[in-house]
Amino acid sequence: MYEAIEVLQHHKAKLEKSVTLNNGVQLALWRNSHARVNFENTQHHTFSMYVEDGYESYHKRSDGWFNGGEPGRFCLLPKESISSWDIRGNLRFIHFYCSDEHLIQLAEQTWDKSLTSLRLDEKVFIGDNQLQLIYKNFLLEPEWNDPASKMMQSSASTMVMLHLLQKYSHLNWKLPKFKGGLAPHVLNRIKELIRASLADELSLSILAHEAKLSEYHFARMFKDCVGLSPHQYVMICRLEHAAKLLKDTPLSVIEIAVSCGFNSASHFAQQFKTKYGVTPTRYRLG
Repeated sequence: MYEAIEVLQHHKAKLEKSVTLNNGVQLALWRNSHARVNFENTQHHTFSMYVEDGYESYHKRSDGWFNGGEPGRFCLLPKESISSWDIRGNLRFIHFYCSDEHLIQLAEQTWDKSLTSLRLDEKVFIGDNQLQLIYKNFLLEPEWNDPASKMMQSSASTMVMLHLLQKYSHLNWKLPKFKGGLAPHVLNRIKELIRASLADELSLSILAHEAKLSEYHFARMFKDCVGLSPHQYVMICRLEHAAKLLKDTPLSVIEIAVSCGFNSASHFAQQFKTKYGVTPTRYRLG
């Protein structure tokens, strides 16, 4: 467990939900109010986005308490940093936890350079439009523990960490350029793996490993071939398979949902209606 979770639970913050991705990165959605919280020397990085309220959240600086919280604001607390917070109202926020090892491994795979140490900059109450889009479109998706959601989450976690490395670290490395897509035999192998794993958790790292590429290079080369990001393509495959099962089998809607990677019938219905314009039940009736 990441230390920040223990700190927040000690200060009576309510953990609404959390998920640990296959790479060890963890997301947590919290709610807190009227509390003083101190973070000291955690051995991991904490990246936070305010989701609701937060207008009465104060951060202690050398010259006193500073307020600047509101929905969409971010705070970055690097490992071993020390900070004090006074939550004088209500606050709902999402935390993204990762380690030096996560960031260094991603940097070395992406840039093909050796990196022995890493330094992130502390940031408080900042605005970042690019990260806000990632959080809202991917990390605030309602069903975190569905296998169907893990592909999107793993892709988003990679995007978040690459953004941290580029914008909030001491590195000054531009993202590498690439030319062309995947070799046909590699693309076919990836598609076969996806079709065989629709009921299971799929992640960007699993597909990238199969292609023997970094996650960054794989995602861009896959999109160059298919015209869709990996998580978009996987979701379409799940839904197309579900549509076929609805027409060709007597399986119940919930059985079809589970066989296509959805543990939640409501999440399945929502995604299905987005693609086909009707609910699964209505689709089956024609």
